[in-house]
Amino acid sequence: MLAVNDDCCRENLCLMADTSISGARVARELDALVRIYGKPAGIVSDNGTEFTSRAILKWAGDNDVDWHYIDPGKPQQNGFIESFNGSLRDELLNEEIFDTLDDARRKLALWRYDYNNVRPHSSLENQTPAEARRALEQFEGSAHGALAQTDDEEYETQTRKLSL
Repeated sequence: MLAVNDDCCRENLCLMADTSISGARVARELDALVRIYGKPAGIVSDNGTEFTSRAILKWAGDNDVDWHYIDPGKPQQNGFIESFNGSLRDELLNEEIFDTLDDARRKLALWRYDYNNVRPHSSLENQTPAEARRALEQFEGSAHGALAQTDDEEYETQTRKLSL
């Protein structure tokens, strides 16, 4: 499974299940996210083989995106995605039996919709991630540039990273 979250809005941008996920597949998903949301300044991930592959190293270099790998055994260095993964595990993965891959994808999509659009997050002043994204769009002027670089250094440290 691949999960990609915007660290600023806590929005889940991608929740994908498959039998195997290669670095090339992750790169294709990131290309799609860049087309929708703009290019992030940085990405934080663990050291999984899909993230340390040549395809990902090439993608990060070609797109001039800073990729930060957390230290092995230090999941707290990527706390946002770890919290997300814990919620996903507790609320869905440990509670459901998936009959097929399509069934898993459907249930993940429903859970993702609820996470992004229905449930408020205390870290977002009780807004949903979608509401936080809309507020950011009003501040930034468009959704496409929401993850792009900004001139405000204090603000940019909160907005320009994705977690995987």
